[in-house]
Amino acid sequence: MLLAKLTGWTLLAVVRLLTGAQARWWGCPPKAEQRIYFANHQSHIDLVMIWAALPEELRSITRPIAARDYWTNSPLKRWITTEVFNAIYVERGGSAPLPADLVPPSPPATPPRQPQAQAPRERVEPSFDAAEPPPSPGPSAFDTAESMQGQLALDAAGAEPVPQPEPAPEQLTPGTPEALLPLQPLIEALQSGDSIIIFPEGTRGHTGVPQKFKSGLYTLAQMFPDVVLVPAWIDNVQRVMPKGEVVPVPILCSVTFGEPIKVEEGEERRPFLDRAREAVIALRDV
Repeated sequence: MLLAKLTGWTLLAVVRLLTGAQARWWGCPPKAEQRIYFANHQSHIDLVMIWAALPEELRSITRPIAARDYWTNSPLKRWITTEVFNAIYVERGGSAPLPADLVPPSPPATPPRQPQAQAPRERVEPSFDAAEPPPSPGPSAFDTAESMQGQLALDAAGAEPVPQPEPAPEQLTPGTPEALLPLQPLIEALQSGDSIIIFPEGTRGHTGVPQKFKSGLYTLAQMFPDVVLVPAWIDNVQRVMPKGEVVPVPILCSVTFGEPIKVEEGEERRPFLDRAREAVIALRDV
């Protein structure tokens, strides 16, 4: 514990020396209440930057999310994110297996198709007439429609179902076990009373403007309506450690915290996520 505290103070000093880690509270004061801070995402050190910008009394109750594949690929990274940042590890790309208690019951097996009963053949009596029989008339429109209805009924009753592709994460039904699975670590942290730092884009952007927000923020806001949603804009951090670089460059950075938002009554998922994204972008020019 003592080693973790010493490491935290050392990291805090280094980050503030390299970036300044200036915190600007625009629209809400720093307050020890349960919050979800949601910010733009441009670098792996975003979580370090926003953690360093928070005052000490908020750092102790706030947990940033960390991509498991990146922050646990070495013993040192794992130790720092676990012992110093108290980070929440999340899986990128939805690779986590579904726990047994969340697996939905399998649908009943489709019974095999029963062979269609053959109608008894009509007995044909021999004819000794010399005249040729008249040609058989073609099927009428009524017969054709009746035949199609019979085939549709057969298909509905016994045909094998056509396999459907698995839905993309954004197409999963909100509230289902599959949709909630990637959020389970965050849900548990909020249930325990912690504040969290999330990046709703889901991946780092490189255009200077946040990408479209994913649905997790909306789900958490609905599940925990009493938790305060605070937008944040992290400025310049992408220049401290550009993608592919391992040595940070001293650049003055800042984190601007904006006015809290909430899900309005009856507000749908996408309008809320677009409004949350605009709240983050608006802080860029403050």
